[in-house]
Amino acid sequence: MAFNLEPFTDTTLSPEALEIILAEHERDIAPRLHWLWSYFRNEPPRPGADVPQAAGLPPRLRGAWDPFADDRMVDAAASEIVIENDIAWRIHTMVDFMLPEPLVLLSNAGQPQQRRNIEAALDAVWEASGGLALLHDALLMGHVYGHVDLLLRCDIERLTALAPDLDALLALPSEVLAEAIRVEAIDPARGVPIVDQADYRRLEAYAIDFTRRTARVDEDDRHGASLASERVTELFSGAWRQVSINGHVIDEGPNRATPGRVPVVHIQNIPQPLHYAGIGEVEPLIPLQDQLNTRLSDRAARVTMQSFKMYLAKGIEGFDQVRIGPGRILSTDNPDAQVTAFGGDADSPSETAHIEDIREAMDKVSGVPPIAAGVVRAKIGNLSSGNALRVTMLGLLSKTRRKRVGYGAGVARMSAFILEALDRAGTLASEPQDRKVSVNWPEAIDLDQDDRLISAQRKYELGINPERVLAELGYPVDQPRD
Repeated sequence: MAFNLEPFTDTTLSPEALEIILAEHERDIAPRLHWLWSYFRNEPPRPGADVPQAAGLPPRLRGAWDPFADDRMVDAAASEIVIENDIAWRIHTMVDFMLPEPLVLLSNAGQPQQRRNIEAALDAVWEASGGLALLHDALLMGHVYGHVDLLLRCDIERLTALAPDLDALLALPSEVLAEAIRVEAIDPARGVPIVDQADYRRLEAYAIDFTRRTARVDEDDRHGASLASERVTELFSGAWRQVSINGHVIDEGPNRATPGRVPVVHIQNIPQPLHYAGIGEVEPLIPLQDQLNTRLSDRAARVTMQSFKMYLAKGIEGFDQVRIGPGRILSTDNPDAQVTAFGGDADSPSETAHIEDIREAMDKVSGVPPIAAGVVRAKIGNLSSGNALRVTMLGLLSKTRRKRVGYGAGVARMSAFILEALDRAGTLASEPQDRKVSVNWPEAIDLDQDDRLISAQRKYELGINPERVLAELGYPVDQPRD
């Protein structure tokens, strides 16, 4: 399959090089990303397959091939496998702490009226793109894969026709506006960055490459249909956009929204120096999750074997036909007859301590204690105030603030792309210096009313837009004020 890259005048990428990059992504990178997602979800890759976390159990639990057993599979304890997905609830808790409420975007433009116009336009475009749901999807993919890319899709001609000015833009329904301009979160398993050879932080081009199944109707038999696979590749650069299916171009056109720059914003979950991909939250927890599942499966097997009484009878004929129960009398003429009971659940302090040690290790690695998800397992003092909760979850809050820097910068860069596209469409004029925005993240732990008022007063004294301060408090603003 050969690509037509002649319109991509701003890149030296050749069709052969693009094929190599796409093949490497499909062969090496995409399977690893799919594995991380499957491990996080703990869902089988195909119907009838084992769940991914079961693969991390030792052979004595998940079954092992015994060459001395007539080529038969030995699976003595498979029925006692226990999978407790401690990774999933930690990831969801991180996302909830990152963004419990919608973001507030504050314009840094010089004129008050321009600030209000920019903030209204950005709110409309982000809401049309999915709003809070879009950002939650981006955060979840970033936490699982280690990074996520935001793509701006914009049809300048359609945007100009639908929204010739700001009032028309704000009057459009979200689904209509999304047809002209929207932000998409790209699954890293599909997104293929083509980075500059001299600077890994600069994108030379960007491809979305995936295979989809389609129904194909047999021309000779209209009642018969079959599933066929087709490869879809969408390539972006600062000058051109092209969509091809199995190498045949079906749509293309110039990049008029952000000419000279690929309309993609890259966000690393945790920065990884000198690498395009970031560090995710799933991979460091996999060894501990495997160890936890192993210990829980061992305990389940022990409890199963010891939670009921078993009997060893000597010298009693037909004992295997006798039902043991209260009030039953066994008789025999054999003076050496004996019934010995064994089994019953026994305490194993070392096993319990080991399981707790593993959970604490997962708390340290992830930074998410059980109390963050509402699980209180011990007396931890008076947590009636927000400050006390902050001290208890200091590690999680510190990690959240650190990650908000990267995600916030990504949202700010994408907002600048949106404003540039609106300017080129004639919808909202803006200068490059007016397109800078500040991202105001909501509090991870709710403040009481007094703390909210004190925080609002300090923001007002610092010169933050009064309308935004009142909106954060939940009060409507009837008359705009400078």
